[in-house]
Amino acid sequence: MARRGGGFPGGGMPGNMNNLMKQAQRMQRQMEETQKEMEEKEYEATAGGGAVTVRVSGKKEVISVKLSEEVVDPDDIEMLEDLIVAATNEALRKLEEDNTKSMEALTGGLNLGGGFPF
Repeated sequence: MARRGGGFPGGGMPGNMNNLMKQAQRMQRQMEETQKEMEEKEYEATAGGGAVTVRVSGKKEVISVKLSEEVVDPDDIEMLEDLIVAATNEALRKLEEDNTKSMEALTGGLNLGGGFPF
């Protein structure tokens, strides 16, 4: 009597597993390429009506901070600090939004759970 299903020989499971592994490897390569592309991008945001401009890299590093002369008030350092923080946070938010969209496009919106960054 031939066994059906349960065992690997003739059960078809290894072929399905190979396909799944190939798909996972392809997705991993695409994710690595997408991550590289993301790291090369730059994001910019302003605060205070353009008085403060912050640029960050896709690696989440601040590249530059530009200040308008009129925002540099020695009597109100706190406001300048707040504007820098606001512009930096907005630039990082843009980066995260772009990263999420890129990963969703790659995974088809698949939520794999487990704390994966996509």
